[in-house]
Amino acid sequence: MEAQDGEIRERLKGFKNKFLVMSGKGGVGKSTIAAYLAVGLARRQHPVGLMDVDLHGPSIPRLLGLKGNIVSTVASRKGIPLRFLPNMEVMSIESLLADKDTATIWRGPLKIGVIRQFISDIDWHTADYLVIDCPPGTGDEPLTVAQVIPDTKAIIVTTPQEISLADVRKSISFCRQVKMEILGLIENMSGLRCPHCGKSIDLFKTDGGAVTAKRAGLKLLGSLPLEPEIVIEGDSGSVAWMDRQDLPYTRSFNRILDQVVQLTKG
Repeated sequence: MEAQDGEIRERLKGFKNKFLVMSGKGGVGKSTIAAYLAVGLARRQHPVGLMDVDLHGPSIPRLLGLKGNIVSTVASRKGIPLRFLPNMEVMSIESLLADKDTATIWRGPLKIGVIRQFISDIDWHTADYLVIDCPPGTGDEPLTVAQVIPDTKAIIVTTPQEISLADVRKSISFCRQVKMEILGLIENMSGLRCPHCGKSIDLFKTDGGAVTAKRAGLKLLGSLPLEPEIVIEGDSGSVAWMDRQDLPYTRSFNRILDQVVQLTKG
């Protein structure tokens, strides 16, 4: 354990900024935002590592259309993360499984050990950002990240409705209890533009993320609308939407990226 602790400390020195993308509730688009944040930062010429610690429901490889499995080097016996872009590396439990539909039926101690190995036993390169996708809630996975990577900052994802915001408040409480700085909130699924009249339909209410951020003294990094094109491309493992400046989603996402980069300068 002591030897692994030393490897983890040395490996983490190679990442300038670490983000934990988390949510109190499932189904709010957290993994999608984590994947696209990593891709967006990499497209801006930042070296990026993307680590998927959602061990029971990994979706990062499918969102990015990544095929293949993690292999190890003969010399170091370290795993080689999959490469999505020349400057972006990805690690997910799905990339270790022969059958991608196999369930991982694990309890706490095993999950904690795997997350530690994702850092110590993977041959990550030096990067400006490490983006960590975490399962919903405040259980083993986010707690392990908070303890093993103590300088991680949280990006909390929510939808505008109260049922999601109630769980987000628990995520905020979690971060404050474990002394994890919160970079800001992202409100996802914030309105759907009608394809016929062009008006916005507030399917999940609106401005809930902004109100919650203000009450908690936090920054709202931005709001993202519902966009059918993103759903289609996510299922097909494409990020072609990032070049579609005609999409409100693309413009909103780029403004979020601007804020993330600005907040992590220096």
